[in-house]
Amino acid sequence: MFEVDFLPVGDSNGDAICLRYGDPVSGFFHHVVDGGFKDTADTIIKHIGEHYGASTVIDHMVLSHADNDHAVGLVGVMQHFKVKNLWMNRPWLYADQVIDSFHGNFSLEGLIQDMRDRHSYLVELEELAVAQGTIVHQVFQGAQIGPFKVLSPEKQRYISAIPDLDKTPTSYAKDESFGGLLTGVRTLVEKAKTWLEETWHLETLSENPGPTSVSNETSIVQYGQLGDKLVMLTADAGPTALKEAVAYALKIGMNKIPDMIQVPHHGSRRNVTPSVLDALLGGKVAQGQEYGKAYCSIGKEEKDYPRGQVKNAFTRRGYPVRVTRGKPIYYFGDGAQMRPGWVPIMPEPFATEVEA
Repeated sequence: MFEVDFLPVGDSNGDAICLRYGDPVSGFFHHVVDGGFKDTADTIIKHIGEHYGASTVIDHMVLSHADNDHAVGLVGVMQHFKVKNLWMNRPWLYADQVIDSFHGNFSLEGLIQDMRDRHSYLVELEELAVAQGTIVHQVFQGAQIGPFKVLSPEKQRYISAIPDLDKTPTSYAKDESFGGLLTGVRTLVEKAKTWLEETWHLETLSENPGPTSVSNETSIVQYGQLGDKLVMLTADAGPTALKEAVAYALKIGMNKIPDMIQVPHHGSRRNVTPSVLDALLGGKVAQGQEYGKAYCSIGKEEKDYPRGQVKNAFTRRGYPVRVTRGKPIYYFGDGAQMRPGWVPIMPEPFATEVEA
């Protein structure tokens, strides 16, 4: 049996996912992906205690990328539960390979310390791991995390992205683009929203959206089989990471579309394109057909997410979108049952008007 729980993380967007797979006779494995914000730790601890057991050992804890809304809550979870394996990428491990991007302003030791100072919660996770004997793994394309294969990021692409991460010192690339940033700052008065009409056959999702953050493009994409279902967890991956994931999956023969997929980055329009979704999900289907489920972590007060163009695009490809918005979402199978008191969550309706 298997259970996948997308937990609410509060008013703002963030990710916290708990998984259990195995059977009552042989035992279960437990897998936590991301931890939301600091307060989310309490939500995860309570959920695991109630549904998996107070003495649960976490076999795999995965930090998809170093953004606060995914990372910070894991500290509290690791303080509470024994964790066997911690999977996270630490940029300072590759400081020697990127130091030339930083103007000669740092010694190697100084750059490492600067990066560690900017990622205090990663340092805390690392220290907790050392204290409890947890194995800390790098997480790159080809790694195996329980039943999940890591499809992205490719190691060298991750390393080349380090100078451009928000939480690293100013690199040459950041310095050269600084003047452009001044002209690109958002005005104090938000532009009035404009709306576009969409139908089942009329899709307005851009093939060339503005770029998502460099950090998002370093997100760990996991693809694995739970029972008879294929599950893809995308975190905040953008088009670059998702194209890389698809290419690697095809290369290693993982060419079946998923039964369940996480909507990247809470349904942002910068993270998926029509061609990426076609590659991931197999293209558009007849209206009313459903090939799988799409799950999306949304803050309780985030009324504009998932974006209408994104949820429509998933729905057109046979993957209606279900969202958290303050409630947990439960995906289960292979003998698992709906929990007492829990009710099915209906998918988001198709939007005939979407924000431009």
